[in-house]
Amino acid sequence: MGLFDILSGKKALNRTGLLNGFCDNHIHLLPGVDDGIQSMDDALELLGIMEAAGVKTVWCTPHIMEDIPNKTDFLRTHFEKLKSLYKGDIQLNLAAEYMIDSLFQERLENDDLLVHVNNHVLVESSTISAPYNFKSTLKELMRKGHYVLLAHPERYRFLEMKDYAELKEMKIRFQLNLTSLLGLYGPAVKEKAEKLLSAGYYNVVGTDTHRVSRWRQMEEQKIGNKIVKQVSEMPGL
Repeated sequence: MGLFDILSGKKALNRTGLLNGFCDNHIHLLPGVDDGIQSMDDALELLGIMEAAGVKTVWCTPHIMEDIPNKTDFLRTHFEKLKSLYKGDIQLNLAAEYMIDSLFQERLENDDLLVHVNNHVLVESSTISAPYNFKSTLKELMRKGHYVLLAHPERYRFLEMKDYAELKEMKIRFQLNLTSLLGLYGPAVKEKAEKLLSAGYYNVVGTDTHRVSRWRQMEEQKIGNKIVKQVSEMPGL
């Protein structure tokens, strides 16, 4: 550890204690169903690494979008297989990460959704531009009795602080990617994540891990004590 890290209170993530008791609210752990973990062996290896780090709860959130049209029953079957093979102590849960597109509209109309804790639905958008029906879709989701959990809002280039404030007024909940705070999406995303965190906009955190190597890389990144405290004090859902 360098002198700057000592003076700034920065440590490698795996030395901060943040992962002890951690709930990963967004991870692509379910093997072979999207662009995340591809094999059951890798999924079980990652769970072993996470358990050693102190992780207690995991929400598997596979993609559902027009390009990856996973069906609910298909994902549930694969999830049950993962649970049957995993012999550790991490609590495994299944939800999904829904792209706001025409397939999502169809699933929403049919009440065919895999929900997160307390009836939250994890949704995402293109990071470059909002779908034309972005806010109206969020409102429709809430009209149907769900809560909206917006995945990694810090990554959306089309949103500015005034837009985030408007979404919070709409009672939208925000999920932070821990990897954003660690600079793994670049400095612009890191800066925005820090602003949203300081403003108290986030409710929960996830890692959005797609690979075993990404988790290992994440654990080695430096993070400051102030940021660790702010993440630890998120209100939840």
